[in-house]
Amino acid sequence: MITKIKNAFINNKTKLGTYAAVIALFWLKMYVIQRFVFNLPVENTNEAFILAFNPLSSILLIFGIGLLIAGRKGMLISYILGSALLYINVLFYREYNDFITLPMIEQVANLAGMGGSIQEILSFGDIFLFVDVLIAAFLLFYLRKDRFVSFMPKRWEGFALAVVAIPVFMINLVWAETERTDLLERTFDRNMLVQYIGLLNYHVYDITLQGRTEMKRTFADSNELVPVINYLNEQNVEDSDKLEGVAEGKNVILISLESTQTFAIDNTVNGQEITPYFNQLKEEGIYFNNFYHQVKQGRTSDSEFLLDNSLYPLNRGAVFFTHSGNEYEATPEILSENGYATSTMHANDKTFWNRNVMYDSLGYDKYYSKEDYNVTEEKSHGWGYLDEYFFQDSLDKMKDMDKPFYTKMITLTNHYPFTLPEELKYIEAGDTSSKTLNNYFQTMRYQDEALKQFVEEFKQSELYDNTVLMIYGDHFGISENHQKAMGQYLDKDIGPFEQFQLQRVPFLIYGKDIPAMNKETVGGQIDMRPTIMNLLGMEEEEDNPIQFGTDLLNENRKDFVADRDGNFANEEYVGIEGVCYDRETGEKVTAEQACEDGFDRAQEELSMSDSVIYGDLLRYLDESRLVEENGQSSE
Repeated sequence: MITKIKNAFINNKTKLGTYAAVIALFWLKMYVIQRFVFNLPVENTNEAFILAFNPLSSILLIFGIGLLIAGRKGMLISYILGSALLYINVLFYREYNDFITLPMIEQVANLAGMGGSIQEILSFGDIFLFVDVLIAAFLLFYLRKDRFVSFMPKRWEGFALAVVAIPVFMINLVWAETERTDLLERTFDRNMLVQYIGLLNYHVYDITLQGRTEMKRTFADSNELVPVINYLNEQNVEDSDKLEGVAEGKNVILISLESTQTFAIDNTVNGQEITPYFNQLKEEGIYFNNFYHQVKQGRTSDSEFLLDNSLYPLNRGAVFFTHSGNEYEATPEILSENGYATSTMHANDKTFWNRNVMYDSLGYDKYYSKEDYNVTEEKSHGWGYLDEYFFQDSLDKMKDMDKPFYTKMITLTNHYPFTLPEELKYIEAGDTSSKTLNNYFQTMRYQDEALKQFVEEFKQSELYDNTVLMIYGDHFGISENHQKAMGQYLDKDIGPFEQFQLQRVPFLIYGKDIPAMNKETVGGQIDMRPTIMNLLGMEEEEDNPIQFGTDLLNENRKDFVADRDGNFANEEYVGIEGVCYDRETGEKVTAEQACEDGFDRAQEELSMSDSVIYGDLLRYLDESRLVEENGQSSE
């Protein structure tokens, strides 16, 4: 009897010790990755302890579930799956300084075209992130009956672990909210969520958010569109008629320049201009030098969404994937109804970013994809068709299009990891600590040369007299993870203000009858649609279109731009994560009310735009306008 009790004690002690060892091992792994791999700011001792504590509840949950379902094997499987999820986030964070969301996981179709980019962010040292998996397997399966004592986990022990995870998480959450109140409402800031509740808990919360958003469309009704319409009516400013109709009836060519940021414009590397042609071209048209991209996880597809709808992209995933079946009132659809032939040109697979589906929803008549171009190995590099051939082929197609036309071109070559054949490197690489930034200068220079060939031939074609050309950067090319190298190149420290300013992208309007001017207007991609409509002299079919942008040429506009994280810039200030900066000097300032108004406006617009997309509210647009008109007529 005594022997049985002794063995039972030893068995339970062994199990508890093994559980504790495996949990501690994964806990240590998560802490090291969260603290030293992810760039999560720790400002005080309390935050440091929260960051160390927050993995525990999620570890107890996933290990408890594994133990409950399949004993030791289940616990090991949970360890492996948890490690895999951590590693996927490590890779994603290296490039985008962000964390994977459920909608992004659903976009696995894009991985087929990302081979070169994925290889670039892999590191040989990553193998050490999985050594602990072997240690966990040793701990769980070495203690067999024939070696020491019986180690047979009971399923109720797994259930107990999972249940204990709940109060542990509540302690974590209450503790975290001593630093950040209403933490779970800050869904726009994934870095903050991971910092305070841990990566795995963030993913559980993300799944919950996805379920909530899926329900929004189901239960939405036309009444939800009314506050959006009222808000936009309040924001309307009197039209100044600046350049209104100067391009009336003309063709429109939009060129989306891949990964092109304003810091490279009018700048040099090794004494050589990075964009010599664009530097000259921008002096011949309307150039906006305080123009920001506003994309999030959808990158180029987000910039397209902003352009065509003047709605904000989503904070999680890409609208092109998650809401391609929505009803939209997009630019190509409106122009098609007014006699324009509309198309988009991109020499990539038509399914990439789900474009073949989304373009139909936006009202494009034609999509020229990879299959419409003479793409050969000799004419390709990196992500695909080299820009010089893409530009040439696209211009040939435009000459045969029905007129007037509206077409959008999306370039490829200036794409991460920014590599080129030797014969196309027109300048030397940079000499910073970042290979990515060093190569970026060369692909930017190549893109500039390809653009030159296109524009110069365009100017000699019959299209020139009746076409307006709009050139813009789609999103950043150099992420926050290269701040040190960027600081070396720009010879300044890159803090939050400078990082925000680096999100500026070029925007140029060029063509016959387009005057030359340099505009200091603060705006963003959400303002492109109303600006295009103004130049075309095209009144919206309704007086109050659902769009959050403002015509950049309207002299009565209130300068404002918001990014997807809720930061903003206006004529005087830049607001970043609750801190106010002088827009000209970058110095922190005390302008509480001015910046509070900016943050409030950013959050209100983001929230309203989200409600339109999640609820698919534009399907009720005609009904809401009818109600509004009847209401007005009855007063």
